[in-house]
Amino acid sequence: MTLFDLLLQQTINGLSLGAMYSLLALGFTLVYGILELINFSHFNVFMVGSFIAMGVLQLFGLAGQDVILTGVPLVGVLLITFAVTMGASGLIGVTIERLSLRPLRGVKGPAAMITTIGVGYILFNIILLTCGADGKNFPNPMPTVRYHLGGATLDLRVIMIWIIALVLMGGLYLFVQKSRIGKAMRATAQDAEAARMMGVDVDRVIMTAFFLGSALAGAGGLIFGLYYNYTSFIIGFTAGLRAFTAAVLGGIGNVPGAMVGGVLIGLIEAFGGQFIATAWTDVIIFSILVLVLVFKPAGLFGQLAPTKS
Repeated sequence: MTLFDLLLQQTINGLSLGAMYSLLALGFTLVYGILELINFSHFNVFMVGSFIAMGVLQLFGLAGQDVILTGVPLVGVLLITFAVTMGASGLIGVTIERLSLRPLRGVKGPAAMITTIGVGYILFNIILLTCGADGKNFPNPMPTVRYHLGGATLDLRVIMIWIIALVLMGGLYLFVQKSRIGKAMRATAQDAEAARMMGVDVDRVIMTAFFLGSALAGAGGLIFGLYYNYTSFIIGFTAGLRAFTAAVLGGIGNVPGAMVGGVLIGLIEAFGGQFIATAWTDVIIFSILVLVLVFKPAGLFGQLAPTKS
C-alpha cells in the first residue's frame, strides 16, 4: 500500500469515527447551549442506545453475523431500528431532565452536574446487571460489499453510516435554524428569562433539547455497533469523553462546531493510531482538549459570552 492509499484509508476510517462522535457531541452542545450544563449522563445514554438497537435487531431475528439483508428489507430494518433507538433514547433523556435536573434548576453550584454523573452510573449499572459484563456481538444486517479506491477499501456500511449521519446532522441544523421550536431554543440559549417574558415555554425548549440530544446519542450508539460489530456496558466512557472533547474543540454550544469537532477528533484518532501508536491516541486527543481550553476556551467556532446571571 502506497502512502497515498494509507492516507486515504485512514481518512475513510476517521470520517466514520467522526460521524459517531459528531452525533454524540451534538447532545452535549445542545444542552450546554441552553442550560450551561455538562450532562455527563449523556455518555451512558449513548451506551444504552447501542443495547436498545441490538435488542431491536434481535427482534427481527438478527443475531451475531448470521443473517444478512439486502435491498428493501435492509432499508426497512435500519429505518425502524434507528427510529425506535432514537425515540427510546430521547425518552431516556427527557426522563433524566424531568426527574433529576428540573428540580435542581434554580440551585446554584455543581449540584446539577454531579447529579448527571450519578444518573450516568445508574444507567451504567442497570446495563451491567441486566446484560452482563461480557462484550456483545452486535448483529450486522448489511452485506459485505467493498469498493476499492486504489489500495484503500470503502465498505458499504461505511457509506451508509456517512449518509445516515449527514441526514441526521443536516436535519438537526435545519430544525434549529428554521423551525419555531428551533428559534425558541436559540432565543433561550441567548437569554432564558427574556425568552420566557416573550412567551417562550422554556421548560418545553429544555425538554426538546434533551430529547434531541439523547436521540442523536442513541443513533451514535447504533452506528458504533454497526461499525465495530460489538457493544458493551463500558463503551460510553471512552466514546463520551472523545465526543465531549469534540464539542469543546468545535465550541461547546455551537451546533456546526460540534459537527466539525467530531470529524476532527475522528481523523486525529485514525491518523494517530496509524502513524504514532493506538496506545497514544488518548494522550493526543486529551492533550488537544487541554490546549484548546488553555489557549482558546471558546473553541474553534465558539465565542466567549458574558456569564448569565
